Amino acid sequence: NLSTIIDVLAYNTYITSYNANMVSNEVFIDSATLRENVVSLARNIGYTPRSAVASKTSITFFVDTSQYSTPPTTLTLQKGILATSTIFNDLMYTYTIPDDITVTVVDNVATFENITVFEGTYITDSFTVNSFDPNQKFILSNTHIDTSLIRVSVRSSINATASVEYQLSDTIFDIDGNSLVYYLQEIEDERYEIIFGDGVFGKKLEEPNYIQVNYIVTKGEEANGIDHLRYAGRMIDQDGRVQTGGISAMSLDMATYGGKEIESVESVKKYAPKIYSSKLR
Repeated sequence: NLSTIIDVLAYNTYITSYNANMVSNEVFIDSATLRENVVSLARNIGYTPRSAVASKTSITFFVDTSQYSTPPTTLTLQKGILATSTIFNDLMYTYTIPDDITVTVVDNVATFENITVFEGTYITDSFTVNSFDPNQKFILSNTHIDTSLIRVSVRSSINATASVEYQLSDTIFDIDGNSLVYYLQEIEDERYEIIFGDGVFGKKLEEPNYIQVNYIVTKGEEANGIDHLRYAGRMIDQDGRVQTGGISAMSLDMATYGGKEIESVESVKKYAPKIYSSKLR
């Protein structure tokens, strides 16, 4: 019995020592292995890891409106999916635009020239500010987000029609209590949290403000190299009527390029201390 007890105590001591060693390793950025711990340590020194980057290209096409019963004066490509690819690497990819694009119709032709499209799925998350929850967080529901394509707008309430755009900021310089800015940080599972001002650095939100966040979830570098896209968007005229006819084939400036994966743990551990030591000089 004593031998069994000693064995149990020895095993317990071994497990406790192992756990203590692993925990102490996760406290320092050089020895940490879990991404959420490395990202948290990097955040403490002001470093935000690079997000995934969507593959992109520039496209040009035109719309012949002479066949329309009521020729429009302007045409608007609505934000969201604009084109799809043919089968590439056994998959079909969608390409989107993060903002509406409006052009004027000249001589019955609307020309959409050098439009930059980004690979990915267009997603919208929405939140309502709740003053009864002091710990309310605005966490985006997807991973593999290209953070450079996030668009944040705020309405006074869910039923309001007017909205204001908030801009991403990575500094508190030249920011006051009325600045329409938001901050972004990576949290666990490669997701992102939107942080708004507190009334001192950035405008503070109040109940029942309604937040709408549009972003693109991308497959990163695996969509590089696509050289053919076909129209799959939504286009309206100045009166809001959907237009579908007279759309030409799309010409690409070059094959899609620039897609990247989210910054690796090794890269964060390497560059975060260097960025901190240089202090953006």
